Amino acid sequence: MALRKIRMYGDSVLEKPTKVVTAVTPRIKELIDDMIDTMHDAEGVGLAAPQVGVLRKIVVIDVGEGPRIFINPRVIETEGEQTGEEGCLSLPGKCGIVTRPNYVKAMAYDMDMNEFEIEGTDLFARAMCHEFDHLEGIMYVDKAEGGIKDVTYEEVDDEVSDTGEV
Repeated sequence: MALRKIRMYGDSVLEKPTKVVTAVTPRIKELIDDMIDTMHDAEGVGLAAPQVGVLRKIVVIDVGEGPRIFINPRVIETEGEQTGEEGCLSLPGKCGIVTRPNYVKAMAYDMDMNEFEIEGTDLFARAMCHEFDHLEGIMYVDKAEGGIKDVTYEEVDDEVSDTGEV
């Protein structure tokens, strides 16, 4: 397993549609392992194959429940709406307001090419839509309402009081 270079906004590979995966070869398994490591190293919640320069329909997502792998994913049902800030590992230090479904049902294949169905809400639904868009050459900046802005983080005071409280 290795870390892969994340392609940045403006790289033409991020604008291209991807190809269907027909078999999980040793190279595809290595790619998926590398994508998970790269996503975790970059402290992201999702990563699509084009973001590491590979035009295949593969996405990994981890919203805190362990990594999930999606091969040839497609959304089959959505419901509701959520609007919130969204960022991307391919555009670090930036965010934009994007409206996405609040509920998503998707179909995909696992590492053994077994088809499965998965449902998600809130952050998981947003992550699925965001990453699946990458597979079609679409980035969140294409959907951002009101443009993109710089992300600013408030500094957290790490001092602990005499009572042990932060």
